[in-house]
Amino acid sequence: VVIRLCDDIIHVFKGMLEIIEAFKSELGVGLGEDTPDGVFSLRRVPHIGMSDQAPAALINDIVVTNLTPEKVPVIVDRLRANQGAAALVKSYGDGNNAHPLVRAMVNNNIRARGEVLLSEFSGGSALAKAMAKSPRQIIAILNDAQLRGRGGAGFPAGMKWEFTRRAQADRRYVICNGDEGEPGSFKDRVLLTEYPQLMFEGMTIAGYAVGATKGILYLRHEYAYLLRYLQSILDERRRCGLLGVGLRGPKGFTFDIRIQLGAGAYICGEETSLIASCEGKRGDPKTRPPFPTKVGYRNKPTIVNNVETMCCAAKIVLNGPDWFKARGTPDSTGTKLLSVSGDCDAPGVYELPFGVPLGTVLERARARNPYIVQVGGPSGTMVPRNDFHRRIGFEDLPTGGAVTVFNRRRDPLEIVGAYLAFFIEESCGYCTPCRVGNVLLRDRIELIAGGKGEMADLEYLEDLGRMVKFASRCGLGQTSPNPVLTSLSSFRNVYEQRCSPAHPAGRRRSFNLSENLTEAEAVSGRESEDLTQ
Repeated sequence: VVIRLCDDIIHVFKGMLEIIEAFKSELGVGLGEDTPDGVFSLRRVPHIGMSDQAPAALINDIVVTNLTPEKVPVIVDRLRANQGAAALVKSYGDGNNAHPLVRAMVNNNIRARGEVLLSEFSGGSALAKAMAKSPRQIIAILNDAQLRGRGGAGFPAGMKWEFTRRAQADRRYVICNGDEGEPGSFKDRVLLTEYPQLMFEGMTIAGYAVGATKGILYLRHEYAYLLRYLQSILDERRRCGLLGVGLRGPKGFTFDIRIQLGAGAYICGEETSLIASCEGKRGDPKTRPPFPTKVGYRNKPTIVNNVETMCCAAKIVLNGPDWFKARGTPDSTGTKLLSVSGDCDAPGVYELPFGVPLGTVLERARARNPYIVQVGGPSGTMVPRNDFHRRIGFEDLPTGGAVTVFNRRRDPLEIVGAYLAFFIEESCGYCTPCRVGNVLLRDRIELIAGGKGEMADLEYLEDLGRMVKFASRCGLGQTSPNPVLTSLSSFRNVYEQRCSPAHPAGRRRSFNLSENLTEAEAVSGRESEDLTQ
C-alpha cells in the first residue's frame, strides 16, 4: 500500500504537516520509508490535482480528499484489515465521479459555467461539421478565431496545426497533453471527467486537419483513477463510427486514439519531454529547434495541445469563429478555465471570459482577506492586493489556469521557498543553470527568511534569477525564477524588512566560520585551526 501525501504549499496551509505526522506515528516510519513488514510505503508528492479539496492523498491510485489527523488512524486500521484502498471511499463525488468505472470521492466543484467549455455537447456534432470542410478550411477557422494554446504559453493553435500539416512526412501525430502538473491547477481534471467526448472530438478534428491517423492522450498518473472510464469513452466512439477505421468522414480518413499514462514527472508537461515519455524514453526536454511540428513523436511532425485547447477547437468548429470571438478580448479571445484554490470559501473551476479583472474572480470565489494571489501557478506571477484590478489574459496576466489565493497570515517568502523547492525536485537536472541556479535561489531565500539576509542579497537574487531564465534549456528553468522575481517586484518591502545593511568591513554578518567548516572537518577527520585567534 503506497500512501502518497500531497505537500504543496496549499496543502501545507490546510494542515498537511499535521496529517503527515499522524501517518508517521501510526505506521512507525518516516517519509520515504517502508514499514518493516513491507506492507506500507509512506511518500510525499508535490501535486495531485486536488487543491480545491485539500488536504488530499493518493493511496495506491485511490484519491482520498479532505483529510484530517483524526481520520488517519481509521484509514490505517482499514488498510491493515486488508479492506483495500477502494474501501476508503464511502461516498462519491458529483457528475461522472460517481460513474461505475470511476467511483471517486472527488468533487468537480464547478462554480461558474460558460458557453464554450462547461456547456452541453453532443458527441459527433463538431466532427460532422469538420468533415464537411477541407483541412485547410478547418485551420483557417482556428486562425480566424485567434485560438491560443490554453497551457500558458499562448501559441496560436491554428499556426501550430498549419506547421504540422505542411511538414513533409509520410505520417503525422496528434498528442493531447493531459499532464497538468502545475501546483494549483485542476481544471483539466474536470474536463477529463465531464467532457471527454469534447476533448476526443477536438483531437479527431486535429487529426483530420493535419493528416494524422494516430492520436495519444497523455494522462498524468495522478489521474489514473479516470483511465478505465476514458477507455470506455474511446470504445463508445469507435462503436459509433466517430473513431477508428470505420470513422465517418471522407473516404480514406481514419484516426484512432490511445491513452499513455504518465509516471508523475512534472517535466513531462513540457512537450518534448512528453513526447520522449510517449516513446518509452526518459522524459528529458530536447533542444529546440527543431520543434515538434516538424520533428516530434517518432521523429514525425506532431501537434501537442492541452486538454482545454482541444476542447476549444471542437467548439469553434461547431459554432464558428465569430461566436468564439464574441467572448474575451481582441488579444485573448474566448473564455478561460480557472482553477481557484487557497484561502477562499468557494474553491473550484470557473469558466470566465478573458479580460475578467482578478478582483472579480476573487469576489466570486469568496476570497478571505486576500493579500497575495499567485496567477499561473509557481511559474506565474505573484500579484499584490493593490494590483487586483489587473485582468486575466495574455496581454496582462497570462495563466495556464491556476489562481491561488493567500491571505494576510501567509508569508510571501515561505510561498516562494516552497515553489523553488518544487522546481528543484522536478528539474530534469540536464542543464546547470536550472539544476544549480534554483538551489542557490532557494538557499538565499531561506537565509533572508531566517533574518540573516543583507540588502546586497536582493540584487544577487535578481541577477541570478535573470541568468537562470536566460540560460536554461527548457520552459521549467526559464520560468522557475518567476516566484523570486515577481515577489521582489511586488513585495520588496517584505524582503527589505528582513535584511540588514552590509558589514562595514565587507564581511557577511550571517557567516559563521565554525558552522561552514563542519562538513570539511567530518571528511578530513580533524578539527580546523582557528586562525583568527
